Amino acid sequence: MGHYGGVTTARSSGSWDGSGRFRRAVRSVGHALRAPFSGTARSIRKATHAHGAGESGLGKLIELHAVNGAGDVLITVALASTVFFSVPTDQARGRVALYLAITMAPFTLLAPVIGPLLDRMPHGRRAAMAGAMLARALLALTMSGAVATGGLELYPAALGVLVASKAYGVVRSAVVPRLLPPRFSLVKANSRVTLAGLLATGIAAPIGAGLSRVGPAWPLYAAFCVFAGGTFLAFTLPHKVDSAKGETKATLLDREGRKPSLRTVGVSVQNGLYANAALRALSGFLIFFLAFLLREHPLAGQSAAVSLGIVGVSAGVGNALGTAVGSLLKARGPEVLIVTMLTIALGAAVLAAAFFSGPMVAVLGATAGLTQALAKLSLDAMIQRDVPEEVRTSAFARSETLLQMAWVLGGAIGIALPLNGILGMSVASALLALGAVVSVRGLLGAARRGTPRPRVA
Repeated sequence: MGHYGGVTTARSSGSWDGSGRFRRAVRSVGHALRAPFSGTARSIRKATHAHGAGESGLGKLIELHAVNGAGDVLITVALASTVFFSVPTDQARGRVALYLAITMAPFTLLAPVIGPLLDRMPHGRRAAMAGAMLARALLALTMSGAVATGGLELYPAALGVLVASKAYGVVRSAVVPRLLPPRFSLVKANSRVTLAGLLATGIAAPIGAGLSRVGPAWPLYAAFCVFAGGTFLAFTLPHKVDSAKGETKATLLDREGRKPSLRTVGVSVQNGLYANAALRALSGFLIFFLAFLLREHPLAGQSAAVSLGIVGVSAGVGNALGTAVGSLLKARGPEVLIVTMLTIALGAAVLAAAFFSGPMVAVLGATAGLTQALAKLSLDAMIQRDVPEEVRTSAFARSETLLQMAWVLGGAIGIALPLNGILGMSVASALLALGAVVSVRGLLGAARRGTPRPRVA
């Protein structure tokens, strides 16, 4: 019996050892599969939380904005596949015009109202950002049922997405000053946040394109998941973002001059807004005009989709480069920098009109992205410098609204214009020239004189 028992014990031990080796092997495989993702997550967290951003809470806002950018581009890919690529050019032009009429036109009326409404709830900023994420998650599901047919019910949902996206952007602008790490300028903080959004957009765009090949609704399913995660992530922001200590509301119109407003902070901010509006109008114009132009007349040897991709990537690279450069620049002489960016963009547009070709269009797209990013960062620097702290967050909300309206105007012009490349680039030049006429003199004059800090009545 002992011998038999010994044999039995040996077999049991061997079986146990085999089972243990199997479990260890499974754990090793699981660790190997998780390692790239966990390592990537740690690297991302290390980058977003660097230089005190983790302690101040800015790192969490950077991550939230990356989620926002990824979700928005997934919805954009789904809409583009339905409204633009799925039908012939003439029909697509009508659909996009309808999209502008049903979504963008009401949005221009709603956008100026969003900022003041959100100003009334400074103690609920985390909830507002979470609400904007949740609204887009639910709207993505709503659109998933209509995206295959392109029915009219798609457009009100798209309007809702735009409004929610704008609401998020306004609140984000108000939150950034509350999360500045020590020795961090607002320009540098905004650059970090914006760059994270651009990188996330660049990653999510090809994923969305791949999902759209599976089915038109799949990018929207992915957007739902992304925004659902963003809803919970918004509540992880520090409680201090809900603080309104020391803040008052800025207004656009103050005829008696007794309240701080964008019209009482000096010529630098006013003219900086005009110049940035011209660059933002250029962006909207190029997006819509080139979308139809390159679909009808692709770049030499390329398909319409590849042609649009080349120009889109050029603009994205330019925007990312401008944001990265802006994070390294010191906030000195923003007036001169804005004038320089406007001049460079105007020069590129004039060259594209005079020597119209595919490469010149790509160069203009990259230039537009670069100059828009640096000019916007410079405008942020001037608002930081010239607007009193107690009204600065509200001023950011108003400036964002005005720039969004300029983008809509530029897009509307791009839709209405005949598909002639030279004519289009000439119109782009005219938009920038108009911006230069109304802003350059004031900006350079303010740079020579120096801008005194405004008095709060």
